[in-house]
Amino acid sequence: MMTIDQYKFAGKKAIVRVDFNVPLNENGKITDDTRIRGALPTLKKILADGGAVIIMSHMGKPKGKVNPKMSLAQIKDAVSKALGCPVSFAPDCAKAADAAKALKMGEALLLENLRFYPEEEGKPVGIDKADPAYEDAKKAMKASQKEFAKTLASYADCYVMDAFGTAHRKHASTAVIADYFDADNKMLGYLMEKEVQAVDNVLSNIKRPFVAIMGGSKVSTKIGIIENLLGKVDKLILCGGMTYTFMKAHGGEIGNSIVELDKLDVALGVEKMAKENGVELILGEDSVCCTGYDFSTFSVKPGAEIKVFPSNAIEDGWDGLDAGPVSREKFAKAIEGAKTILWNGPAGCFECEEFTPGSRAVGEAVAKATAEGAFSLIGGGDSVACVNKFGLADKVSYISTGGGALLEAIEGKVLPGVAAIKG
Repeated sequence: MMTIDQYKFAGKKAIVRVDFNVPLNENGKITDDTRIRGALPTLKKILADGGAVIIMSHMGKPKGKVNPKMSLAQIKDAVSKALGCPVSFAPDCAKAADAAKALKMGEALLLENLRFYPEEEGKPVGIDKADPAYEDAKKAMKASQKEFAKTLASYADCYVMDAFGTAHRKHASTAVIADYFDADNKMLGYLMEKEVQAVDNVLSNIKRPFVAIMGGSKVSTKIGIIENLLGKVDKLILCGGMTYTFMKAHGGEIGNSIVELDKLDVALGVEKMAKENGVELILGEDSVCCTGYDFSTFSVKPGAEIKVFPSNAIEDGWDGLDAGPVSREKFAKAIEGAKTILWNGPAGCFECEEFTPGSRAVGEAVAKATAEGAFSLIGGGDSVACVNKFGLADKVSYISTGGGALLEAIEGKVLPGVAAIKG
């Protein structure tokens, strides 16, 4: 497989798929440029080597229609400033042949939002799946998607995939386009290489003990990941809202806490599978609970009470919102001495100061183990927000930029954006 360090970019035009789906305020100004900064090493490498870059990305979910609020024209100047060179703009990504042809070495061109075209995602628009004509529409769209990808590919001499956040989608720009370049002219960018290596470190190149921490509110959204991990980890900490589905499965009282009553058998199945695989399954024994929490504003309502209960004996009218002191100590002890750590999902409603201690305890334990030689991978928006909030970002090994892509990789699924390059 060709790598970005091996490739000779001098005199070549490279079309690079990045993830510039950055948050904008009401004035169209970027509020967090992390994703732009993440792509800079790859883009600057190409330019420094004497090549030219054609940058393509999506923004938001325009669903195949032009939407000025999601136009990449809004970020052109910010990209130019970050790259340190002028960036021209092609207002139609499917009609950018002239702009690409005019591009000189050392220059950059930013294409308009790929998702203004339904062909990017390859899904039929304006027809319901139940419609008898849907399958024909789907076939027609797949053919159109190939043509769209072929058009994008025609702008450049080589293709670089550097958008891990979209690598789990078989879109025109993330996977299909790779079919129009031979093996010597397509490669992963630096960000993608790091992401793939980080996932490999926790799933294939495992140093033991391997501890995974899975948080969040629902068992249902994590079951595939949990099942895959049970064949790999030594210890699995399950925290956050999913705690109460496990407690309820054993007849526990959970008050008003979040629960998936249709997943009680799934919870018992996870426990059985953990036992069969010799995995130590760790759940929170106690919870910090509240009588009035506003989930829309992440705040405690005036006059509400906060109290610690055993996680399986929470009184009516109380919500379990964070790991209690016994649980926090138990989690930290389980993480101590780990050599490989995966953390996805908070231990509670960390957005509210009263319910941050659980996630903070996990974060600090992960940081401590990392300082003692563990490889720690943090993934998922809320986990990333946790380490940033607690000032621990530089104390863990790697923070993944891809939420859905990381979760699917951990689940053991093949990522189309990676497979298209690796073959």
